Amino acid sequence: MSVEPKLNRFNQTVLSKYNIYNSIFMTLPFDAVTKTGVLLPLFHETCEKGFANGDDPTTIVNTFFEKYQARRNEKSQIDLLFRFIQYIERQVVLFDAIEDAAFPVVNNMDGVGTLRNLKGNARSEGKLEELKDFLEEFKVRIVLTAHPTQFYPGSVLGIITNLTQAIKENDLNGINNLFGQLGKTPFFKHKKPTPYQEAKSLIWYLENVFYKTFGDIYNYIQTNIYDDGKKHNDIINIGFWPGGDRDGNPFVKPETTLKVAKKLKKAILKKYYQDLRDLRKKLTFRGVEERIIRLETIMYEYSIDLKTKKAISASELRNELLSIRDIIVEQHQSLYVNEVNNLINRVHLFDYRFASLDIRQDSRIHHSVFTTVIDSLIARGDSSFPSNYHDLSEAEQIEILSKATDDIKDLDAFEDEMVRNTLKTIAIIKDIQKANGERGANRYIISNNQTALNVMQLFAMLKIVAFKEDLTVDVAPLFETIPDLENAPGVMEQLYQNPEYRAHLKARGNKQHIMLGFSDGTKDGGYLMANWGIYKAKEALTAMSRKYDVTAIFFDGRGGPPARGGGKTHNFYSSLGPTIEDKEVQITIQGQTVSSNFGTNDSSQYNLEQLISSGIKNRIDGDKNRLSDEDRAVMNDLAETSYQMYKDFKSHECFIPYLERMSTLKYYAKTNIGSRPSKRGKSDKLVFSDLRAIPFVGSWSQLKQNVPGFYGVGTALKKYEDNGEWDKVVNLYKNSKFFKTLLENSMMSLTKSFFDLTKYMAKDEEFGGFWQIIFDEYQITKRLLLKLTGYEELMENEPAGKASIQVRESIVLPLLTIQQYALKKVQDFDKADVPKDDPQRLIFEKIVTRSLFGNINASRNSA
Repeated sequence: MSVEPKLNRFNQTVLSKYNIYNSIFMTLPFDAVTKTGVLLPLFHETCEKGFANGDDPTTIVNTFFEKYQARRNEKSQIDLLFRFIQYIERQVVLFDAIEDAAFPVVNNMDGVGTLRNLKGNARSEGKLEELKDFLEEFKVRIVLTAHPTQFYPGSVLGIITNLTQAIKENDLNGINNLFGQLGKTPFFKHKKPTPYQEAKSLIWYLENVFYKTFGDIYNYIQTNIYDDGKKHNDIINIGFWPGGDRDGNPFVKPETTLKVAKKLKKAILKKYYQDLRDLRKKLTFRGVEERIIRLETIMYEYSIDLKTKKAISASELRNELLSIRDIIVEQHQSLYVNEVNNLINRVHLFDYRFASLDIRQDSRIHHSVFTTVIDSLIARGDSSFPSNYHDLSEAEQIEILSKATDDIKDLDAFEDEMVRNTLKTIAIIKDIQKANGERGANRYIISNNQTALNVMQLFAMLKIVAFKEDLTVDVAPLFETIPDLENAPGVMEQLYQNPEYRAHLKARGNKQHIMLGFSDGTKDGGYLMANWGIYKAKEALTAMSRKYDVTAIFFDGRGGPPARGGGKTHNFYSSLGPTIEDKEVQITIQGQTVSSNFGTNDSSQYNLEQLISSGIKNRIDGDKNRLSDEDRAVMNDLAETSYQMYKDFKSHECFIPYLERMSTLKYYAKTNIGSRPSKRGKSDKLVFSDLRAIPFVGSWSQLKQNVPGFYGVGTALKKYEDNGEWDKVVNLYKNSKFFKTLLENSMMSLTKSFFDLTKYMAKDEEFGGFWQIIFDEYQITKRLLLKLTGYEELMENEPAGKASIQVRESIVLPLLTIQQYALKKVQDFDKADVPKDDPQRLIFEKIVTRSLFGNINASRNSA
């Protein structure tokens, strides 16, 4: 049977259904919805024609009201704009649900990059044993983070899930009811969530998606690739940040961490109970039934009360299930043995932890805390720290820290809350390990890590406070800025040369976890330099680690969009070559990326399998992906040129004011989507270093300028065009899958840009020249990417992906117009010195804030 092209499948199963269901949505029996649904297409048409004619958003909105709603007073006009916003938000939900429902049709679930495809190719090429060997040592870890990029409240996520299922089943009555529910369900949160509430939201995905898909993938590997009944490498696992990530979030307390760990354990026990309850209905055999009933009862009570005396360990649970399986095989013709194996495999994957809770804190906080602690220990008089400790060199301090033997027992004796909380968190790690298993919490990440001293301060405190000589925690430095990435190998060599730290690594399997930050790297160095800087850092760190017989485990802090390390992530991991350690793929998954890439069982399984296959593909293509000296020199020069362009851009006198006054940056804090503050510092003045990457990238996305995803790329390419060396860039593009992936992801950023929206800024007395700089770079980048790839249009190689973007951008075109209209009103208020609490001003600021939701959700990976 012939398979329709992917674009055709998208048009048939997504676009056509959206058009049909959208027309049904317009007929909902709510007066406001019906009237809004009739007027919105007219406004949409006005927007399209207006931008085609070169009109600005203010003119477009005014034209619509003059032409179609002339009788409305100003208050009525504002009310209609709010109703448009609410209606469009729900159109985005509808499109999300339809696309989720069509995922297994649009994407070939047995195609390239899936486990079935991998197995088939390995078998046909006689490389099945090679595949088995690879899967025995390779791991993929996705780490769910609490970063505030998920604009859907839990109630709306529930509606999307149910609507997706109803659309799959063509259940028109159910769809109609869900449309009604959608019309009446608020999207706006009036209060910020607590860190614990964020954790609960993400645990929903563990329970309803990952428990199944992780289990199904591992079951397939066990049954179809190994098929020997033995326990093999747990190739996929989950990390978890909500409740453990303290970096810049003052609301995460030690009690929060402990509470989240308990919630994770209860959640996995509940899943085991549910599986055992289902097995009980099937395993009604002599010698088996009573044992299953016993386990079911234990898991039920344990999931409710973690202190129950009936509790058994995870290993005891697994051993009992193995014993039951043996009886079924030997005495009952292997009836339902696959179902029992499935549960055994899940216990192997998730243990009693469900996910590994990472702890993270900024090195500057650590330094302050540990200085206080050391001062206290020195004052005690019997410390291993000398009185002149703070006057010693960094190397001398590291030597002392590596051998520190002090014991801190009374953590409450410290008056400073940050000191108490930091030390208590360390103590809690050990408590979690006792309750959930060592992997329940066994990694501590130091963000903004700059020196070996940063690592050794934490290393010493972990031992002094809780672990003594048995440190069962991996200390992971996070390198983010371009200078820090360049210094990282030297930092690690200092650590590897320390005998005590090397002994610790040996006890941890000679593995060193190193985190690299794409988001802050891009914010600091621009798109090309951030990605190339991390690539080079990984090469240098790999070489340095191998020199000391250590395996580097790289953990990438990626966001959703290309500007934050997102895009087609699996293409990156299949292009790294042999000079970068590839035993594990570890990436952060956050906000929209959780719901868009892993929000359903189909998308989760597909994307996880793509990540697994990317590692295998890199291993197979190793030497093909090795950069030649000439290609490396071109790549390096391109990155340096773009870096200089980006640095000049950042230092422009209009850079900060433009973000502050012409973008939506300051409105992110008002959305109540995350517990964490939107910037690090407490100053009222906007400081670039305080800016978090998410609102920074997101604000460019709302402007439809997407600067962090392309700025500097065009100028770097143009240098080669101007110098008559274009062939060098062409060769790099042909030879390097890494470079090709970078440019294809940048194309996605360009595709989602729409400069007609903000063209009015070109006439602004203060910011017109700055807007023109951005637009010129956009045009240069677009022209040269098309020239280099030979495409007629952007994303020509991904017609279905481009079609999805086009539909989404079309849906939110009126929303973007309304947002810019409101922003211009606020800018006019600023120029007229209208007070901050003026009622009219507050209304337009609310419009800007409310418009963020639909735009972010429609982009799916814009922040």
